[in-house]
Amino acid sequence: MARETKDTRNIRGVDGKFQLAVTGDSFLTTPISPYQEADFLAVFDIIRDHTAGFTNLEVLLNDWKGVPAADSGGTYAGASSSLVEEFKWAGFQMVSRANNHSLDYSYEGLRITSEVLDRAGICHAGVGENLGEARSPAYLETPKGRVALLSASSTFAPWGRAGHQRPDFQGRPGLSPLRYTTYFGVTKEQMDFLRNMEESLGLSALKAQAKKAGYLHEKEGELLFAGQRFVISERPGVRTEPNAQDVSEITKWIEDAKRQADWVFFSLHAHESRLQRDIPAEFIETFARASIDAGADAFLGHGPHVLRGIEIYKGKPIFYSLGNFVFQNDLVRKHPQDIYQRAGLGLDATPADMYDRRSLNDTRGFPADVVYWESVLGSLQYEDGNFRRAVLYPLYLGWDKPRSQRGRPVLARKDIARRILERMQKLSSPYGTEVRIEGETAVIEV
Repeated sequence: MARETKDTRNIRGVDGKFQLAVTGDSFLTTPISPYQEADFLAVFDIIRDHTAGFTNLEVLLNDWKGVPAADSGGTYAGASSSLVEEFKWAGFQMVSRANNHSLDYSYEGLRITSEVLDRAGICHAGVGENLGEARSPAYLETPKGRVALLSASSTFAPWGRAGHQRPDFQGRPGLSPLRYTTYFGVTKEQMDFLRNMEESLGLSALKAQAKKAGYLHEKEGELLFAGQRFVISERPGVRTEPNAQDVSEITKWIEDAKRQADWVFFSLHAHESRLQRDIPAEFIETFARASIDAGADAFLGHGPHVLRGIEIYKGKPIFYSLGNFVFQNDLVRKHPQDIYQRAGLGLDATPADMYDRRSLNDTRGFPADVVYWESVLGSLQYEDGNFRRAVLYPLYLGWDKPRSQRGRPVLARKDIARRILERMQKLSSPYGTEVRIEGETAVIEV
């Protein structure tokens, strides 16, 4: 008798099950594996217990090699290449690369980091020798099927974005960009005021010359003034739209990955917000939904170094920002003179001098605000090929600790855990997402 076989052609992955541990920004600059606190080790036990682990690689594993860019993404994020072993120890098989630090050490720093990750066998996406490479997916083989990772950034230096390669000319190395346009909506009276001001300052004549020469393009009904784009609106305010070409190119690659892999995840690094830092700019929401429409199984946002809300769109999760995972921003060992000069320091200054000056001895910036040091680790759980639930583990990064210990994640407990999870409830509520707190974790179910 012939044995019956189950038709598995419509089951995603090996058995329709998959678990991904997701985190935000890993600004890792010193080894963390030697530490032994129970709540610290528990974080990485959770990650390793998943099919795969994801984080945003916020540093360059370049041994500080490469020409420092004239403008960095903030801190010049150079680090030792040996730290790749820390990412492997932590349980991360996938990292996103497109962010505002990708080109801190120009093309050489970018390439060295790629080589280090390749040798270590870590899947990475979001940068390349040209725009096609930067846009395209990276793939990870797992016991539960093939995983595709794609990555882009909306926050970057203009020269850092990759360029297309032509049949007759090389492309430009860099990151996969998501550009956007900002519109300032004003009343007719306000628009008339701006136009009169432009005329009185003599700017109208300069603009006319630039338009005639083809250097300036101003659409009907718009006013380009002081580097900003103004339009008449019944409801004054600020709105943003993603660049249509970038959306088309990125979603094309998501659709390609959908046909080539069992699971597809998209990562976006975005600092941009509305008036509040924990509310994403409108273009981010528009693009996140477009990425899901194109076939992504989840949208993984990071960049502002604070938590943002979670949306369940068409049964799939959108994390607008997972916050920080490792944040050793003040432990970078070496910097070019540019960052010392920015702090008003000379050639005799040391790294500690710069960090003290920059934060006014921890009284301003990141060290002064606990919100940057509280985040979540997300567990995305798929069954029968579909997203079923997300479990949120609150993390505390040691805001009250000295610089040498600050920035390592531990499982948050008691009041701190409750505060973080209630923040996620509040931020996710406008998207209609129910975040159910269960003790020191929270659950989102579909």
